[in-house]
Amino acid sequence: MNLIREGQRVFELEISSLAKIKDNLSDSFERAVMAVYNCKGRIILTGMGKSGIIARKISSTLSSLRTSSFYIHPSEAKHGDLGMVMAGDLVIALGKSGETEELNSILPYISKIGASIISITGNMSSTLAKLSDIVLDVTVEREACPNNLAPTSSTTASLVMGDAIAVAVSVLKGIKPDDFARYHPGGQLGKRLLLKVSDLMHKDSSNPTAKPCNTVKEIIALMTINPLGGVNIVDDENNLVGIITDGDIRRSLMKYEDILTMKASEIMTKDPISITEEEPAFKAMQIMENRKSQISILPVLDNNSRVVGLIRLHDLVKAGL
Repeated sequence: MNLIREGQRVFELEISSLAKIKDNLSDSFERAVMAVYNCKGRIILTGMGKSGIIARKISSTLSSLRTSSFYIHPSEAKHGDLGMVMAGDLVIALGKSGETEELNSILPYISKIGASIISITGNMSSTLAKLSDIVLDVTVEREACPNNLAPTSSTTASLVMGDAIAVAVSVLKGIKPDDFARYHPGGQLGKRLLLKVSDLMHKDSSNPTAKPCNTVKEIIALMTINPLGGVNIVDDENNLVGIITDGDIRRSLMKYEDILTMKASEIMTKDPISITEEEPAFKAMQIMENRKSQISILPVLDNNSRVVGLIRLHDLVKAGL
């Protein structure tokens, strides 16, 4: 067997199935999106087997995009979990055949409670479709499984339909990156959008600063007490005039016989690149990584261009950026 070709066959078949469903989208899709958008209650997903797994994922995607949602298992719903459904809620039920007994048996009770039902199914004449207020067609010609048995193309179609609904609703709501990040603080994306330089910088007593007139010996002493890899050099008004890093010290040792009595102004890097404390921390990482000459530390300024801290590449990496 040519395994690469077999993998390509699965991709081609599922892509073809999705293309046909995309071309057949009707006003039912628009009605479903508006029903989710206008719902004053909760969005509840349900389904059995593989459809249940897809339902869970759709529910998670909706919640990620600020549409409150949760999943209930049809069998558990028959034994008390229907109490989680309230009037005004919207239930999205998934089922390829539309004839799954566990799922269909709870739908009349959901309607009696006062919740609306949207179905995502591959059988438009099924019991599931007939019990629904809105029906979304995800019919596929065949599964990608060679025996046309294991749910493959059909589950992919249901998943993409759910994604399409969730994304369309998020567009209507005007969801911005900051909105998304607010509910993903533990992920890398959330950290990149939420963490500011001020959250990770070394400040106050941990922010080593010196004057241009200080000796290199005094600078080294400061760097020993605060081993951050650099010292901000400021004027009398705390404006940034330079920075001395470990690299500056090493280069000066190679260039001069005795640097200990030299002034900071003689070896510092003048007018160094800096960043303000309100900038995203991820921007500091980009600045350091994109410089031709390696930079692992940046002076941090406030809105009045006064020095307020130092931020290191090490701190950014440690934070998971």
